Amino acid sequence: MGKITVEECITDGMVIEGLKVITPQVFGDNRGYFMETYNYNDFKAVGIDHVFVQDNQSASKKGVLRGLHFQKEFPQDKLVRVVRGEVFDVAVDLRKGSKTYGKWYGVLLSEENKKQFFIPKNFAHGFLVLSDYAEFCYKCTDFYHPNDEGGLLWSDPEIGVEWPIPDGMELLLSDKDQKWGSIKDLN
Repeated sequence: MGKITVEECITDGMVIEGLKVITPQVFGDNRGYFMETYNYNDFKAVGIDHVFVQDNQSASKKGVLRGLHFQKEFPQDKLVRVVRGEVFDVAVDLRKGSKTYGKWYGVLLSEENKKQFFIPKNFAHGFLVLSDYAEFCYKCTDFYHPNDEGGLLWSDPEIGVEWPIPDGMELLLSDKDQKWGSIKDLN
């Protein structure tokens, strides 16, 4: 026990229930380092009691913005991390009746800080690659269903994500990520 520390995610003075930033304990010496990226018992002890059924990994170059994505009928809890490079990772609360509905939280994930982001079901998720190259890994509690995907426009002013886009950065988005609608369209 005690191999991870957990931070609550607070926006506008409110805790976004269930959303957590996790920092693993890293054991390092002159040879390198070791850490547990996931231990069911440690996660269960901090209230993350889920069975993950699928692991995914993506690689992206600087300026790639993926999201904001969610699954409609088959929502997934996700545990995300970066194994190479640096991204700004974002989750948006889409839980009907939540006091933080429509609120977003962002965290810098990198190979250096080794932080992980636990995103519960019914959140939209996306990230922006800040380094020249990034490899992004995530565990999911349900399988991907291609016909079940939903999304929100990354720049929806109703959500107001403050993406840390440096001057001169060219954003690279998929066609579908340029065409998603507003959070107003979900209602």
